[in-house]
Amino acid sequence: MTAETLRALGILKLERGVPPGATPPAPPCGSMLNPASFDFPVVYETVEGAWVENVVRGDPGLEPAFIAAARRLVERGAVAISSTCGFSVRHQAAVAASVKVPVGMSSLLLLPFLLRQLPPLSKLAVLTYDSNFCGDDLLSLADPDERARVVIGGIEGGKFWHDELKRPAPPTDVAAVEADVVSCVAQLRHAHPQIAAILFECAAFPVIAPAIRRVARLPVYDVVGLCRQMMASVP
Repeated sequence: MTAETLRALGILKLERGVPPGATPPAPPCGSMLNPASFDFPVVYETVEGAWVENVVRGDPGLEPAFIAAARRLVERGAVAISSTCGFSVRHQAAVAASVKVPVGMSSLLLLPFLLRQLPPLSKLAVLTYDSNFCGDDLLSLADPDERARVVIGGIEGGKFWHDELKRPAPPTDVAAVEADVVSCVAQLRHAHPQIAAILFECAAFPVIAPAIRRVARLPVYDVVGLCRQMMASVP
């Protein structure tokens, strides 16, 4: 373990399709893929065979690869582990059982806490990369009353959605992400005026969190915040 990786956040990355030896495009600040988004060391490991498409849709066969990558992160000095895709919450239990450090694979883990934090008649909006696959199995809310307070909106079909399915994935078009999310938030608030907070499922959305807070004038939560909380809590 080197000084550089001491007390590092370990981040499980999906495959991006960057050719061997090629330099990937620099991710924007605020992205889970940009170490400058954090004020502590970060180490990365790619989950072999995990692409946006099969992680979003759900592929149980990826679980061993997630576990193996998580163990490599711990060997490199990770004292907490997260991931670059909120849909990897499907592997939360398996990864947490395989390592002896805190694991927060997805911001969706914050759902019960946030619902209890808000007024009982309010609603929580979950903004996701693809609402077709963000079902009850990912939300893990056993209480029907709690589930009824969660509304889901996705940006499927938009430019960023299409870009992320390409191999290699192009640089993140921050303006496109913001436009799609702003539109989705407006639609959700029109249908559900009781929305009192927003939770980003997608680990790419934190780059536009400040903009959404300004536009929506609502609290916005994401996986970057979850990671900072985990790292502030470990010895």
